[in-house]
Amino acid sequence: MEEEAFEKPLLKRQYHENCPGCKVDQAKELKKDVSFRNLSYIWLAVLCGTLPVASLFPFVYFMVKDFNIAETEEDISTYAGYVGSAMMLGRSLTSILWGMVSDRYGRKPVIIIGIITVVIFNTLFGLSTNIWMAVSMRFLLGSLNGLLGPIKAYATEIFREEEQALGLSTVVAAWGVGLVIGPALGGYLAQPVLKYPHIFPKDSFWDRFPYFLPCLLVSAFAFASAIACIWLPETLHNHKDRIESTKNVEALEVGSSEADKDRIIQRDKSIFRNWPLMSSIIVYCIFSLHDVAYQEIFSLWALSPLRLGGLNFTTDDVGNVLAISGLAILVFQLTLYRLVQKACGPVALVRIAGVLSIPLLQCYPLMTMLSGFTLDIVINIASILKNVLIEAIATSLFILQNKAVEQHQRGTANSIAMTGMSAFKTIGPASAGALLSWSQKHINDSFLPGTHIVFLALNIVEGLGVLLMFKPFLSVKN
Repeated sequence: MEEEAFEKPLLKRQYHENCPGCKVDQAKELKKDVSFRNLSYIWLAVLCGTLPVASLFPFVYFMVKDFNIAETEEDISTYAGYVGSAMMLGRSLTSILWGMVSDRYGRKPVIIIGIITVVIFNTLFGLSTNIWMAVSMRFLLGSLNGLLGPIKAYATEIFREEEQALGLSTVVAAWGVGLVIGPALGGYLAQPVLKYPHIFPKDSFWDRFPYFLPCLLVSAFAFASAIACIWLPETLHNHKDRIESTKNVEALEVGSSEADKDRIIQRDKSIFRNWPLMSSIIVYCIFSLHDVAYQEIFSLWALSPLRLGGLNFTTDDVGNVLAISGLAILVFQLTLYRLVQKACGPVALVRIAGVLSIPLLQCYPLMTMLSGFTLDIVINIASILKNVLIEAIATSLFILQNKAVEQHQRGTANSIAMTGMSAFKTIGPASAGALLSWSQKHINDSFLPGTHIVFLALNIVEGLGVLLMFKPFLSVKN
């Protein structure tokens, strides 16, 4: 009996009646089954944040072409890159601010404001009539939408520790599906007058704004999600002693290990001195640069004519490939990822996925020699594998980042990651579009002709990310 009493903490955790964070913590302690509802909120919020990111990729080539700003066909990809980068530029400038707001005032208000931003500015982007309006709307969409950083913190806080992998896996599953289904919607619904003339007549509103329909659909989904998120449970504690009380509970636990004491000491340090966090964020930024460049290049490359080293796909063809990949991501993240991550660990999984991506990606330029059913099979298999590997890497890095900080810094930490990621993703589409344009002007070079150099450049970035996953650069918090 004495031993049992000795093992119990001297200070029992107290819950504040009017604190939303305490209510969530108490529900977790009582192991109430609220996972499905919480997963639904996460899905809605993340999809609202990610659907607009890449939904323009299948049609931005034609949108820029309709703006009549490009002097030659090869220059279209360059301007398309500017439009793709504008949202990430805006996000990189404000993500830390939104993270700090979420740490001070709560995750819920930042998430809802971000969703409302999608409703407004994504709709206006679909009504763009020139390059400057398109770039401006994308910039505002990025700078006023800070929900993706706080939602990663939220996914960690809403679940018990043993279910946190499920929460973060859900974020990345929704993220991956959004980044794939978004382009699929753009591919299917852009230029509806040309594709569905029996529904959308010529010389109508839809003919004047041929890229509005996919934007409208995404905005309508965001509007419904904003209403649903009114019932989103808040996870942040609102009592002033929330940090001190947690520290005291941990400090007074009998038998605390050195690792626990290190955690308590670490809480008082500047977040920028937390190397396990900062090293994982830097690696994440490198992989994010690769991922967004790949997403932009894939659509532009597939849509490009055969004479420029592309596949001569239609927007419907690109939409079909991305829709199938999105379904594969959903299945993998919700069924297989946790098993694979448990077997390998997040660090080893990132290393393996990065190494496997390199030979796979270098095979893409060879697909131009295929046609018909064979091309359809090969491009779909390659796209599924590539996108699954991308999401496995992202999920594992999210786990490392959120384990490196405590709750009172988690919103800021995830927003620092979002800022770095957005800065690198600002570079990605613009540089990818410019590189693709340059490669198409050198399609007949004897050494690495055309798109071979593009996919080699992607692999160099991927290889750098893999190298940084090893010591002494990467540090992992136990």
